[in-house]
Parts: sequence; C-alpha cells; structure tokens
Amino acid sequence: MEKRRLGHSDMMISRVGLGAWAIGGSWQWGWGEQDDSDSIGAIHRAVELGVNWIDTAAVYGLGHSEEVVGAALRDMLDCDKPYVFTKCGLCWDEENNKSREAFPRLKAESVRREAEGSLRRLGVEAIDLYQIHWPNPNADIEEAWGEMVKLQKEGKVRWIGVSNHGVKQMERLAKIAPIASLQPPYNLINRSIEPDILPYCYSKDIGVIVYSPMASGLLTGRMTPERIASLSDDDWRKRDFNYTGARLAANLKFVEVLKTVAERKGVYAAEVAIAWTLHNPAVTAAIVGMRKPLQAERTVGAAKVVLTAEDMAEIDRARPVYQP
Repeated sequence: MEKRRLGHSDMMISRVGLGAWAIGGSWQWGWGEQDDSDSIGAIHRAVELGVNWIDTAAVYGLGHSEEVVGAALRDMLDCDKPYVFTKCGLCWDEENNKSREAFPRLKAESVRREAEGSLRRLGVEAIDLYQIHWPNPNADIEEAWGEMVKLQKEGKVRWIGVSNHGVKQMERLAKIAPIASLQPPYNLINRSIEPDILPYCYSKDIGVIVYSPMASGLLTGRMTPERIASLSDDDWRKRDFNYTGARLAANLKFVEVLKTVAERKGVYAAEVAIAWTLHNPAVTAAIVGMRKPLQAERTVGAAKVVLTAEDMAEIDRARPVYQP
C-alpha cells in the first residue's frame, strides 16, 4: 500500500489505518457488544493487506480497546507489528464506574497516568503517536501538551499530536512544541475542516489522519433503515442525528450515487467514500474502523481507488442538502 510521511515525523504510514474505537465494545460511546476474536482477526488481516498503523484511545471501552490491540500485537513478529497511536484526555473511575462514563481531564498528572496505563495495556515500550483526544478543558491544553513533551523526551512516546483541535488551539500548542499530526472528522457529509483547518495543517507540515471517512458506516452502502433500526441500544449511532428522520433518508439516497460510482470501478461504496477523503492533498491518511476481517478486505482497497474529475463532480452534485 502507498505510504505517506506523517507530518514532520519519521513515520511513513499507509494511506489507510485501522481505527479501534468500535472494538472497545460496550460503554458510554460504544458501538455495542464486540467479539474480541473478531477484533484480533480484523487487526491481523488489515496488517496482511498492508495497513501499518492502528489508532486507538485509552477511553475506548474504558481500556478494553487497548487491551485487545495489545493482544493482537503479541501474536505478531516484531518486524510485522504496526505503529500504535493512542490518546489521552478522557478519564474514568477505574475503581467504581458502574455507569461506564468518561470525563474530560488534561492535567499533567492525569496525562502521565493515562500514558502509563496505555503502555501497560498495549504492551509496548513506547507509544508511536500520543494525542490529546479533545481540547477539553480548553484552558488546560498547554498543561497537557507540556507533559506530553516531557513523555516524549523520556522516550515513552515517540511523536505527539492532537485530535479535534481548531487552528487557534494548534497555534497555542505550537508555541510549546511542534505538532506532528491532527486527527479531525472528515467525510462527504461533514466537510467543516476544509476552509481553514486543512489549509493550516498543509502549510505547517502537520500530518492529517482523518476519522469517520465513511460517516460511521452511513457511506458504506450496507446501511438500510431496517439495519439501523436493529442496532443495539448501546450503539451510540442510535442517538446520532445523521441516523434519524429526513437526514437519514437524504444520506441513504446519496449513498446510491456512491454505489453507482463504485460499481463502475469494480470496488465497494465504502472504498469510494474513503478514497474521496484521500483525494485532498492535505490528508495524509484515513482511519477506518474494522471489526471483522471481512471489513478490512472491503475497505483497504480505497488506497488504490482513483477518482477522476468526472467522478468527483458526480459525487459533489449528489451531496445531500438537508432541510432545516
């Protein structure tokens, strides 16, 4: 698979990476119950197909996603192991958390504690990319960033980046230490980072690894009203506005156009949706959620999909316009 350098780091990463949010299983913002053997199989299959990085977070499944990633890594030869990216800034009560809810915290001591926990669960000597998950509390991002710089100097993390940050927040952090990467949401339904965030990152050599390129499954071509209705009650998508009412109907109508483009190219609609995000020169790579080996097989080919100017125009014309 084609690789790109991630910002100013020394990491050459595949244009598709494995997102490990869903393999965390059931929690406050989970995707429902998940079979760990399926998760490990998806990781191994993705790596076989050329994926060389995994993105997770301590909070996914309240530690469980990192544990599953760690288990998958233990089964691999060192030469085959992918880079591992994870995040800090969302904590939980590990002693008494019946509600399985997370809360934001970006104090130096919590960042260090989270990093130590991630290292233990992942079973690695150093985290390849450590990221602030959300700039919340906004007032504390400099304190968290300063501690991450210390962790980097100590060799516990190799590179540091951010997720869900705006330009002004990145400018504040850049005064302390360079930012290797940004992780924002980006897909055909949500293009909010195009006017300012993507140009800023491109000009500052900040790598961009976009998440939700398939709009959390909506753009895969496999979603139907019936399937959405059957999602488990602990799947966060049941509470998302893109999955209900007239907005859902508009999204699914749009997917039919993606399926037409995909059929013409002999690929999956999901691969067209992912390839569309990779078409932007500011985007280094896309994070793709994979819960089973088959999902890896139906998505990693996006890195090879070439969208022509005509394809892009056809897709753009069909983009949904939502009624107020």
